[in-house]
Amino acid sequence: MCGIAGVFASSKDCYIDSQILVNMAAIQHHRGPDNYGYCNPKSLGVGMSHSRLSIIDLNEERGRQPFWLNGTIIYAHNGEFYDFQRIRADLTAQGFQFKSKSDSEIVPRLFKHLGIDKTLEQLRGEFAFSLYDEQEDALYLVRDRFGIKPLYWTNTGEEIVFGSEVKVVLAHPSVNAEIDTHGLFHQLIQVMVPGTTAFKGISQVEPGHMLKITRKNGQFHIDTHKYWDMDFPELKMRSKHSEEFYISGVRKHLLEAVQLRLNADVPVGCYLSGGIDSCSILGLASATAQEKIKTFTIAFDNADYDETPIATEMAQSVGAEQEILTLNADLLYDNFERTIWHTERTIYNTLAVAKLMMSQRVRHVNYKVVLTGEGSDELFAGYPAFRKDMFLHGMDGLDQEQAAAWQQTLEANNKLFQGAMLPKDEYISDDINEKVGFTPSCLQPWLGCTGAAKQLIHQDRREEIIRYEPGTAIAEKLDQQYLKGRHPLDKAQYVWIKTMLEGQILTWGGDRVDMANSMEARPAFLDHKLAEFACLVPPEMRIKGNREKHVLREAMKGLLPETLYNREKFAFMAPPAHTDQDKWQKLKNLLDKFASPQRLEQAKLIDPGFLEILIQRQESHTTSDAEKIQNDALLNHVLGIMILYHHFVAQDISKVAYDKAQALGWVV
Repeated sequence: MCGIAGVFASSKDCYIDSQILVNMAAIQHHRGPDNYGYCNPKSLGVGMSHSRLSIIDLNEERGRQPFWLNGTIIYAHNGEFYDFQRIRADLTAQGFQFKSKSDSEIVPRLFKHLGIDKTLEQLRGEFAFSLYDEQEDALYLVRDRFGIKPLYWTNTGEEIVFGSEVKVVLAHPSVNAEIDTHGLFHQLIQVMVPGTTAFKGISQVEPGHMLKITRKNGQFHIDTHKYWDMDFPELKMRSKHSEEFYISGVRKHLLEAVQLRLNADVPVGCYLSGGIDSCSILGLASATAQEKIKTFTIAFDNADYDETPIATEMAQSVGAEQEILTLNADLLYDNFERTIWHTERTIYNTLAVAKLMMSQRVRHVNYKVVLTGEGSDELFAGYPAFRKDMFLHGMDGLDQEQAAAWQQTLEANNKLFQGAMLPKDEYISDDINEKVGFTPSCLQPWLGCTGAAKQLIHQDRREEIIRYEPGTAIAEKLDQQYLKGRHPLDKAQYVWIKTMLEGQILTWGGDRVDMANSMEARPAFLDHKLAEFACLVPPEMRIKGNREKHVLREAMKGLLPETLYNREKFAFMAPPAHTDQDKWQKLKNLLDKFASPQRLEQAKLIDPGFLEILIQRQESHTTSDAEKIQNDALLNHVLGIMILYHHFVAQDISKVAYDKAQALGWVV
């Protein structure tokens, strides 16, 4: 798990400056503190750099990247490939030679042997990589199927600049930092348009996609290709098997995914909450590993949001060693600014800060790899919004009285999360309705912030978004091919995976806060072989009656404590600021610092008048709890935007990167 960076010029005659490449590696030193390298041969007009976190093959010289193969391929990789030993052995038997024991090296060998399309079929894991092929004079930028690993890029006209983080791209002196108005709007409502960022001109390679960039006569030709997507079968094509077939299949595929992710040349631990996802991972890992597994649990100082007792019960049941980190207002808000520096997008809840603090604890006790439970809710319909959509749209012939009772129970049991995980009020997007058939409940809380978000945007920019409909922009990015003819639950899960999974859970809840402390998280549920099997599970076995994740519960029944097996899904979220006076005061202090009248006037991003109205509403006794949850998210987003402006726009990131390189002694 590492950081990659690079520059692809519009002509082979352009030489890529070595120090710029090194600066781009230096500013993401947190992603790979073990060593670094760069490669920029003359007369190729391309250069790459790499900061390495050593996990497979700890030898610094053998594993150093970028790889330059026979003077024809330059390649840099971030992430992990599983089952790489089998691939390497097969290629070795065919006469290919390897210089390292690293999993990374299989890609350039496969590319030479099979070409890019067949290579991608072979890859299993979480990854982002860049590969330049001199024979084609082409640069490939590739991201894993779910977007677990990030990859950003921009086109300056003269150069394609890319890297594992936005700050890496901004470290190039030709790239300007500017907040995009539509990006600003989507930061305020939490849900992003796939492939976009908060910064003008800087894009992401979308999950399951590959860019092939060629050049001719000083012009870039960029071809975007989707190589994988979540493909739920059409209703008319869905096969029916026994319940045991799906239960045993889930168990088999998840066990294989966990076993593969235990492979490392360093110790591997587990994140552990009180949900069946992380508990299932721990149970399988404990049954597989020869040594006792170390677990890491976040505890909150509010019993309504704390899952520590159930996590402890699970740890004790398998004999795991549990490390508990208890977080309060001081820890959460004192580290808010640092979290935004790493997430490079706003956060609606301090859970992102909590996870950053936990990855710091993991490294403090000399671990740098953990298995996590992310992806389970996406595959097996765990979120309360999925049950709501199932009740509303997916149960043909269901007694309406029973459906209404189930929905009423669902909302009562998830009252803490109304305004975040469940909509406060119904929100309909005509364009999403047209494409999906309905507006999924998972998007409604955030799209429902549209009116407030438009009032929050500074009047100098308001004209750009006055007629802007965020649902339209999101709908345009959803692939009709994977929605047509599918069950409503399939559609709801697909929309969440394309929006909130990649844009939220795997960004500020995953890679960015993990790698902030040089720690690799491995989400076993997002193994694509498991995901492809999960697509085949009938909707009524994902949600059976009013019971979410039924097939997973049954597959893991023998591993889970009875309390957990029977427990309803509880969303993992940090206590919002309005629930505690200390937290509220901490949030207000940060707003006073970063969103003062002077800074608001300088940035011209946020309207000061409406910001003050939101703060007053949050302190009013007449504001409902659901509205306060939504307002809390908006205020966190405002704070995040102003921190983004402070760190990425108001200062020169290219200078910050050079200063970092100097401090590390990386001057070439």
